[in-house]
Amino acid sequence: MNRRSFMSLTAGGLVAASAVPIFAGGHGRLGTFTGAARYGISGTAEVAGDQVNLLDDFRFGNAPDPKVALGRDGYDASTLMGLLKNTSGASSYTIPAGIDPSQYNEVWIWCEQYNVPLGMAKLGG
Repeated sequence: MNRRSFMSLTAGGLVAASAVPIFAGGHGRLGTFTGAARYGISGTAEVAGDQVNLLDDFRFGNAPDPKVALGRDGYDASTLMGLLKNTSGASSYTIPAGIDPSQYNEVWIWCEQYNVPLGMAKLGG
């Protein structure tokens, strides 16, 4: 493939989907984390399709057993997606089957061991 044909493919929108990271942002509902300062949570969460994405600006200080979940005006344990994969930077989590993400307006980082909230991102529109 020469440069001209590549340029025409990209201009026509035929770029392979795998060329775009799943947690690039801008394709779903976004929210900014807030929480107790002692846990050091900051950054952006996104819900896009069946994924929760923590974007490149995500930071988490320290606390035991941090897990990712959804909530609707409060944490919902049935939406737990597992242990936080990274304490900084982008990561992605699959929403459990049978959960409709449009029914939730928050992304939570939750300490399941002690049943306490570590941080929450309120999702926009």
